Amino acid sequence: MIVLGCNGFTRVSEIFAENFGAVGTDKNYLLGHDAGASLLVDGELVAAVEEERLNREKKTTDFPINSVKWCLDYAGLKFSDIDLIAIPFDFSAEVLDEMLSGIVSAPMPPAAKLDLLNNIGKLFTEVVSHEAILADFAARTGFTPDPDKVVFVPHHLAHAMTGYYVAGMKDTAFLISDGRAEVLSTLMGEIRDGRIRVFDETAIGAEYSIGILFSAITRFLGFVPNNDEYKVMGLSGYTRPPAPNPFLEHLVELHEDGRYSFRKPLETDNPRSFDPLFEQYFGPFQDTLEYKARVAAAAQEMLTVVTRHQVRALEAKTDLNHLLFEGGVALNCLNNTPLFEGSRFDDMEVSFGASDTGVTIGAAVHAWVNHPDNAGRERSAPRVTPYLGPEYDDAAIEQALRDFDSRVEWSRLNGDDEVVDHVAKLLTEKVVIGWFEGRLEHGPRALGHRSILANPSFPDIKDIINTKVKHREPFRPFAPLVLESEASRVFEMGRKTRSPYMTFVFPVKPEFRDVIPGATHVDGTSRVQTLTDEDTPRLAALLRRFTALTDVPCLINTSFNVAGEPIVCTPADALNCFLGTEIDYLVLGNYLVTKADTSA
Repeated sequence: MIVLGCNGFTRVSEIFAENFGAVGTDKNYLLGHDAGASLLVDGELVAAVEEERLNREKKTTDFPINSVKWCLDYAGLKFSDIDLIAIPFDFSAEVLDEMLSGIVSAPMPPAAKLDLLNNIGKLFTEVVSHEAILADFAARTGFTPDPDKVVFVPHHLAHAMTGYYVAGMKDTAFLISDGRAEVLSTLMGEIRDGRIRVFDETAIGAEYSIGILFSAITRFLGFVPNNDEYKVMGLSGYTRPPAPNPFLEHLVELHEDGRYSFRKPLETDNPRSFDPLFEQYFGPFQDTLEYKARVAAAAQEMLTVVTRHQVRALEAKTDLNHLLFEGGVALNCLNNTPLFEGSRFDDMEVSFGASDTGVTIGAAVHAWVNHPDNAGRERSAPRVTPYLGPEYDDAAIEQALRDFDSRVEWSRLNGDDEVVDHVAKLLTEKVVIGWFEGRLEHGPRALGHRSILANPSFPDIKDIINTKVKHREPFRPFAPLVLESEASRVFEMGRKTRSPYMTFVFPVKPEFRDVIPGATHVDGTSRVQTLTDEDTPRLAALLRRFTALTDVPCLINTSFNVAGEPIVCTPADALNCFLGTEIDYLVLGNYLVTKADTSA
């Protein structure tokens, strides 16, 4: 069975700009962000790619025409070969009724209520209804799908199935938390033998979305909401949260069954509505590190308290011992480690597709698992890798190098051993290296195939990369790569033994803080990615060789891009980024690239 997962809408950006003011700082206040496609063939995830990597528009919401075509081309398939198309939203007539009823009963002035009803109506009829999505698919692809072969999967269930599939399809409890889905922002339940059971009493509506509230705080601090929340997470490490915490004292209320609410509901169509409240709590906004860190630390503690409350309720509702945490809130990796350590669960996993980048995978899995032809069939656990996107052979790399001939110089190294040996020696110095190999990774984190690498033993390497390469704020930390077998020697891993997707934060052991200062945040922690020879053989070999040369057990890994741009996809993308920054060397597959001397 061939299942295509597809997320993205042609006109959603236009509709949100015209009717909800989603422009400028609020440009990502949308549905369908992180557009992309995935392809599941007989239960095997063979391809997935985000549209932004191909159209080069960060967090694009556009219909993923490039992603869809690439997935099919990669597998040698045509549209007529597809058995099911899975959409990770289900805006049914019943959902519309619920949305409209919520607006009618909301405490809003009549004129504002009528405007919102009209705007929601336009969004539904022109973008997200089943009929609008089918028409959009046909218009953009030229292929008119059979409506009976299109499966509309509720958004949070798509998130749950993403985590379930990536974790090996074992029975599990789940917590899903994000900005909003169709009408909800968070959901809990369990999956047994592929069947989802939702604990309906735990559901939280969008008006009490901890994800949207955290985005509103992100915006208040001068960052881009639904994009820069990780900056708030990084800032929180610079100070302790205020005591008492005004968010916990005056805003958030915890209830039974893991539910919570805010004393003032969110105006989900107005991301600025909480700004006066934030200034009441923390004083007039000040563009200083001290002020921003204090707000960020309070927000981080609030998020931790709310999610811990949810997990405690989930523990009481299920006898399963495995936990999945998915949705955009699960990308707050600073929260994930204490959340797991304070739970009774034997393990907790956050997938590489926890954000909306992964919902095309989960929607496809949901459609496959629940199709009548697969009922009762025994399913073996798949081996899942995040390296699911395009790759480029030597011929493609050589063509790109020739296209940049006057601006770069290059030499071809003879296979993995020479690449590993040569690059490891370069990394003993204070250099920054662009690393490009194999298939493009999926999800928001660079996981070693489109990465920037550096030696973390230099205290100022973080400043060098932030200012001269990434062009981003100086307070931003960098993640370390470590061999899975070495992780517990370097980091306080607690009950975790691995963190392959950079979704957990761990304290650096005191004896290693001076060894890897460039990968140690101000609070003494690191967002760790563990490596194995099975998952990333060349990168693991590079780290092992580098450690043998330096006695430093980690490398800095950050995404191969500059601020505001998607991670590079093609060799040409990599070369453009290399030439537009102060990256010292570029490794393109087996080719070592330097900048041409143009001074003569």
